[in-house]
Amino acid sequence: MKNEMITLKHGDVSIKMPSSALARMAIASVFAQVLPPAANVQPVAPSTIPEIGQQWPGQGGLNGGFVHARGEVPAHYLIIAAKDVGDHEWGGRGVEVKGLSKTDGYTNTQVLIGNDDERKYPAADACAEYQADGHHDFYLPAAAELYQGWLNCPEVFAQDCYYWTSSQRSAYFAFGMTFDDGLQDVIVKFSELRGRPVRRFVI
Repeated sequence: MKNEMITLKHGDVSIKMPSSALARMAIASVFAQVLPPAANVQPVAPSTIPEIGQQWPGQGGLNGGFVHARGEVPAHYLIIAAKDVGDHEWGGRGVEVKGLSKTDGYTNTQVLIGNDDERKYPAADACAEYQADGHHDFYLPAAAELYQGWLNCPEVFAQDCYYWTSSQRSAYFAFGMTFDDGLQDVIVKFSELRGRPVRRFVI
């Protein structure tokens, strides 16, 4: 049986459609107005980003705050390991390592542990070996990254010692930092300072 066609007109516009299609549209419109929302409609999910300094489930540590994109480093959250990796020398005393910066700890660490003898740089090696929640991409933070930790959540670090950064000052010195006052200083590379791994959660 041939479906009856109906023409709808409004001003200069006209639409021709089967009567059965028009009936279905009318019924759906009525139901949409009188029935409650469908049970399978998902509500807007609450934010899953924890407070600064709090554990970030599945990310291997604490939320150290948002970091804007810089150069080739994409925007990300800095994840701070929940614990230190002990006291280590920076290493490489008398060697000025090329390609290190004050902002990119990941690249710094890759340069340091990529040397022929990775044990020459114990602090970077210890951080690179750290694993948590299945993540194995931790590194020794650069001076700027460790400073962000002090700005955002200094209480998660020990207050009575220096921490190494992966930023170098010269052949004999590298940058270290304290968390009781945020002081960054140059320290001889054979000193044994604390290490705290970090990683990036790229968004």
